[in-house]
Amino acid sequence: MKVSVTIARIIVGVLFIFSGLVKAIDPLGLTYKMQEFFEVWGREGYATIVMNWMYNHSFLFSIIMITLEVVLGVALLTGFYKKLTLRMLLWLMIFFTFLTSYVLFSGKIATCGCFGDCIPLTPIQTFTKDIILLLLIIFLLLKQQYIEPFGKQGLPLILLVVSIIAVAMLQRHVLEHLPLTDCLPYKKGNDLLQLRKMPLNAIPDKFDYVFLYQKNGEKKEFGADKLPDSTWTYADRKQTLIKKGSNNIPKINDFSLTDSAGVDVTEIVLGQSGDYYLFFVKELDEASVKWSTDFAKLWQKAKEQKRPVYIVTADKDKVAASFNTTDHYGVAILTCDATAIKTAARANPTVFLMKGPVVQDKWSWKDIKKATDN
Repeated sequence: MKVSVTIARIIVGVLFIFSGLVKAIDPLGLTYKMQEFFEVWGREGYATIVMNWMYNHSFLFSIIMITLEVVLGVALLTGFYKKLTLRMLLWLMIFFTFLTSYVLFSGKIATCGCFGDCIPLTPIQTFTKDIILLLLIIFLLLKQQYIEPFGKQGLPLILLVVSIIAVAMLQRHVLEHLPLTDCLPYKKGNDLLQLRKMPLNAIPDKFDYVFLYQKNGEKKEFGADKLPDSTWTYADRKQTLIKKGSNNIPKINDFSLTDSAGVDVTEIVLGQSGDYYLFFVKELDEASVKWSTDFAKLWQKAKEQKRPVYIVTADKDKVAASFNTTDHYGVAILTCDATAIKTAARANPTVFLMKGPVVQDKWSWKDIKKATDN
């Protein structure tokens, strides 16, 4: 029995640590996933005021959740306060199972983000994983007398404190710089124009269409193969999904660049042959003073090398007022969907060095100085 408990203890502890660390390399990814849940629940009418409040504090919840996963995993492996640790693991696992079951059975959220963007799992895979972990934790609760502390007295506490400090420092580092491992479509080396195209093996959704026509005050429905003569007037169309397709969504499906006149210039900007910079700005805040000087140096170097600089933002008016009215840079301001910017630029701001549609390199506001070396 002791061997079985040890095996279960290692599996649960390692998986919790691994899950936390995978999310820790991109804590904003978990933040945005939490916001998706809170937004859906609020829209559905589930304690809307509470959901809105939680949406606004998603970043804090993300940091706490990531740290808690790692800490509980370490606590289980070291045997630190085993009764309290196992109870917390049980409640957390019940919560995770609820989330994954909601994703699986509601169909309102595509994935739960259990292992971040680096290890995407299908809803059924995540739900199955959580059920297995839940059973293992229940087993450990029932057989906790076989769990013994690891090492000498005081060592589990030391390892726990070290893990808290380490995961906190890791998250701070990636928030100031960029994720240690980039698993998103906008990573270095990717062709953004190519990823906007439909996958070659895409299977489209199949729909049935019914058309509504009217004549002399009478309304009647007709199938696509039995449309009426010209004496009838078209009124409406109904669409019904018959069969769900697969692999029919481009990896980049919400990224487009619009100029000041409202014209889509995505193909023009990404299709140019030379080097240029895309400077993603989610929002301007008090922290902008930390990188304004470095941006000025980048802009000056780009000007000398005749590399265009494009500011990409969802808040066009405010950003344009700052860069072109206040600071007189005279750079092109392009508008992009806020969600796409969140995916492309995990730090605010983030600069991409582009060559045509291919991402050559990328830096956070903390590392803009490195961009001037390229």
